[in-house]
Amino acid sequence: MSGKVRQLILYYFSGTGNARNVASWFAQEAESRSIPTELSDIAAIDRKHIKPFPPEALIGFVSPTHGFNYPPVSMYFIFRFPRSRGNRVFLMNTRAGLKLSKWFVPGLSGIALWLPAIVLLLKGYRIVGLRSIDLPSNWISFHPGVKEKVVESIYGHCKKITQIFASKILDGKKVYTAFRDIIQDLLVSPISIGYFFMGRFMLAKTFYANENCDNCELCINNCPMKAILTVDKRPFWSYRCESCMRCMNSCPKRAIETSHGYIIGIMLLINMVILNLFWKWVETFINIPQNNGWVWVLITFIRWGLTFILLVVFYRIYHYLLRIPLIRDLFYYTSLTRFRFWRRYKPSKKMISQLPELTPSDGKMFSP
Repeated sequence: MSGKVRQLILYYFSGTGNARNVASWFAQEAESRSIPTELSDIAAIDRKHIKPFPPEALIGFVSPTHGFNYPPVSMYFIFRFPRSRGNRVFLMNTRAGLKLSKWFVPGLSGIALWLPAIVLLLKGYRIVGLRSIDLPSNWISFHPGVKEKVVESIYGHCKKITQIFASKILDGKKVYTAFRDIIQDLLVSPISIGYFFMGRFMLAKTFYANENCDNCELCINNCPMKAILTVDKRPFWSYRCESCMRCMNSCPKRAIETSHGYIIGIMLLINMVILNLFWKWVETFINIPQNNGWVWVLITFIRWGLTFILLVVFYRIYHYLLRIPLIRDLFYYTSLTRFRFWRRYKPSKKMISQLPELTPSDGKMFSP
């Protein structure tokens, strides 16, 4: 099916609002053309309830970039997405953009667009658009939130880019802007593999609630992945956490922190002490070949697996020790997120005020 779009079905996942805003900008462009549009939050719908698509429907996916990839929640949704007989699909990702003086600096995507594109092609869809949108980074575990004026400037710039892309796609054109970044994407793609298998679990075990937490449970109720539990009457981040930063950025008490000192100390303990002692013990019973590449690949995976298990154990201990004032203060004062200059990330209020409201369960159906 070619030509202009008659129906738009748009899926998004968003933590702090960047990807949601891009999806809404695209939906607004469709609404201005009187194109019926269904906008749905991936984290709030059941894929089993997705019905077969009419042949004239255009399907879109908008997701943030986590570790140079779509976050697992987005990828799992696409892996389980129904097959098609030729529906058109476009993919967008939001990634960490910057602004230096008057220049807008793009982020990196890695395999964020390429892997889901391959999966959808194998399912019978036709890819008609691939586009990255360089909205401000919200990963405040690593850096302070961007200043509000800079956020508004980047937002205004990216909204125009999204509108132009949407206009071309809705006119039935093909837009593959992402191919401009394919070389740097390939260069950073190995990092996405490491992040998927280990990095995202490490990040999930860096969050804790400080003494300002009043157990309002806002973080628990608003978590898109239902990854925050109550353990020992305190918020506890499970391995379902996608590190989307919604909890940390929206906590009214600034009570949610990243424990930089804890994660650095634990990783040093695991890699420089525990695993070294373990391998010395193994070598006393097993003669490990020095020149066998496959053996060392296996050893690497074993190290990752042991690190994962130890992280689980130590985080449980760490969460328990937070009840002890002296230990809690130690973690608190080795966290950078405790300082006032370490701003939380807030999307542009000006831009948010222009967005239509979405119902939390199944998104919003725009029917002009």
